[in-house]
Amino acid sequence: MVLACVPGLAAVAVLVLCAVGVDRTPGGGERPVSGRAAGGYEAPKPAIVPRERWLGDAASTQPPTRYADRVSAVFVHHTDSPNGYDCADAPRIIQSLYTGQAGGRHWDDIGYNFVVDRCGTVYEGRAGGTDRAVVGAHTQGFNVGTTGVAALGTFTAGVPVPKVMTDAIAAVAAWKLGLTGIDPRAPVRLVSTNSLSRYRAGTRGTFTAVSGHADGYWTACPGAALMAGLPEIRQHAARLQGRR
Repeated sequence: MVLACVPGLAAVAVLVLCAVGVDRTPGGGERPVSGRAAGGYEAPKPAIVPRERWLGDAASTQPPTRYADRVSAVFVHHTDSPNGYDCADAPRIIQSLYTGQAGGRHWDDIGYNFVVDRCGTVYEGRAGGTDRAVVGAHTQGFNVGTTGVAALGTFTAGVPVPKVMTDAIAAVAAWKLGLTGIDPRAPVRLVSTNSLSRYRAGTRGTFTAVSGHADGYWTACPGAALMAGLPEIRQHAARLQGRR
């Protein structure tokens, strides 16, 4: 059975390929230790529009946030919403997605960690800090230790995927995975904790570090056209990390 793009809420234990620590900043906060010492492959952080831009005053009330130790994989999604929008309307559309998930489904927040519009603008999704390993609600069974990046639109077979959109997805993936020295093209081992995923709870699956929602869950998301673009997204992300 193939379902629509419905993110899940379950957690997962992740077998991590590269270690990452935590440094204390002078102000008492935390920042992740980069993977540069282990491999030297980092990518610059892309420009990210803060959630206040689409959520408004409600962004000041942040729900409780769960954090993982690190991000070991990126799952790509589409939002299954119309494609013909003006990019100036993207904040309003993301707010409507939030309303559907946090309101209609009674989740605590939007499920995706990041949303990318067709003009290549990256928006912060779930609260908790873009630099941190925020546990999202995007891939049933595989939320802890992964990041969910959603393309704003519907990208089924034959639908063109804008290059600026895939480039932006690659930039997010390169940056997040680079923090722990992970090659976007590399295999990663993830252990499911929810039998509603493609893997029974407790079983281990091998994914590519940048994978589609459908790789972990019974869904058509992120659409056949975007799934077909994942190899190039991985290659572009690897180049952004300075890999051959």
